[in-house]
Amino acid sequence: MTVSVALAAYNGEKYIAEQISSVLPQLSEDDEIVVSVDPSADRTREIVSSMSEADSRIKLIDGEGMGLIKNFENAIKNCRNDIIFPCDQDDIWLPEKAARVKTEFENDSALLLTMHDAKIVDENLSEIESSFFAHRGTKTGILKNIWKNSYMGCCMAFRKEALKYILPFPENLPMHDQWIGLVCEKRGKVSLIREPLMLYRRHGDNASKMQHESVMQMIKWRLSIILSLIKNQAVKYE
Repeated sequence: MTVSVALAAYNGEKYIAEQISSVLPQLSEDDEIVVSVDPSADRTREIVSSMSEADSRIKLIDGEGMGLIKNFENAIKNCRNDIIFPCDQDDIWLPEKAARVKTEFENDSALLLTMHDAKIVDENLSEIESSFFAHRGTKTGILKNIWKNSYMGCCMAFRKEALKYILPFPENLPMHDQWIGLVCEKRGKVSLIREPLMLYRRHGDNASKMQHESVMQMIKWRLSIILSLIKNQAVKYE
């Protein structure tokens, strides 16, 4: 069972080398890290390019500069292996993450997506919360995750077969990870691993936010998600 890590990068020079360095020891020689780098004002691309020259498992591709969701879509659609791990540029994988997640898939052939717990830490990796699941009230369930999303992309992994359901991402998504989680619930089986397998770093420059901005925006996003899910269900896949 091979692994592709889909990493979306933008102005990430402060943390990206540390993140990639936490991933690489967990990968086999047949695995890969696909890094889509949006045009950045710092040395992100140069750092990734240098690391890719030293390790051929790192695949550098250029993003189109259309924002976080499109950048993740670019990384994900270029993945070629069995299990795809979305990955932020500023977290830290704990040493057992890849092996534990692969075991989850190996033990259940019907499983389409799994998501593990994480410790929430600050920019210096000091613990803020011991469990993202507890902090967010993470549960499966389509209605639950439309009302209050608890799917977090950097803690997910899904089978490559899911690509035919989740791509292309619909326009006007609130966030790609909510879409991936909900579609995989509709199309297959999902599971939760109640072990923290990553340090989820929160700092002033995070591209993703833990809280939405307004009630009105949340309502608009929910309606958009519901309409996209209805349309997705109507699509017939071979």
